[in-house]
Amino acid sequence: MAREDARLRERRGHERLRAEGGGPDHILVFTDRVIATLVILRFQLPHAALAVFYGVDRSTITRAVHEIRPLLAARGFAVPGESGLRLHTLADVFAYARTHGAELRIDGTEVQVRRPRANRPGRRAFVSGKRKQNTKKATVISDDAGRTLWTGAIRPGRMHDQTALKTEGIWDLFVQNPEVKAQVDAGYRGLAKDFPKQVTAPPNKPGKNAGADEIAAWEAARTAQSSRRIPVEHANAEHKQWRPLQRYIGRREYYVETHLAIAGLVPDRTAMR
Repeated sequence: MAREDARLRERRGHERLRAEGGGPDHILVFTDRVIATLVILRFQLPHAALAVFYGVDRSTITRAVHEIRPLLAARGFAVPGESGLRLHTLADVFAYARTHGAELRIDGTEVQVRRPRANRPGRRAFVSGKRKQNTKKATVISDDAGRTLWTGAIRPGRMHDQTALKTEGIWDLFVQNPEVKAQVDAGYRGLAKDFPKQVTAPPNKPGKNAGADEIAAWEAARTAQSSRRIPVEHANAEHKQWRPLQRYIGRREYYVETHLAIAGLVPDRTAMR
């Protein structure tokens, strides 16, 4: 409730004019508000449809979602084998990897979002060069078992995967943690080039005049590296089982909160593997 009061204060720009306790009471108890939010995050149902199930007005469901979703987004990510520990920042992930000797898997994922209105500044920033759609891009980090350790660096789809991660300070973290290693795809070749002893990317393709032996060796090396990196794709697939991360139809200003809420719920199950 303190978080909700702070959000409302920021939205109106001043302290409340009505005494605390004024206004409508909650029709749904806290448990029902949590359940309603989880259902919307899982299936992306219209708020009006869920309101019919509960026998309340649509605004009641919307209010519940706006209260519970930020709490879920701020929970962080469960850690395998550490029930009381959750990772919140990229620095937490590197500290965990350094302590437990975990090799990280890093990958980017995109989700289609609504197209911004015409003539709005920065409209082209959402157009993904890869998918040719308006998207939001996030970075996912997992361990060798495909368990999500962190999701973040959420940027408009036009930004390159490596650039999005660079803005989070990952270069400095690799410098500060020389023992941490990672497997990445071809989109992070610059990271692998700067940290060749820590980051492994797919080998460069041989030239046109390469011999059969050289091509066969490249194929074998590429396949081996792909097999080591593939767990992060499995982590991405678990996120995409949630409907909003297949195609997000809500307002873009709530996308980051929605993505982090879902990404924080997925590890609660995968951490038990």
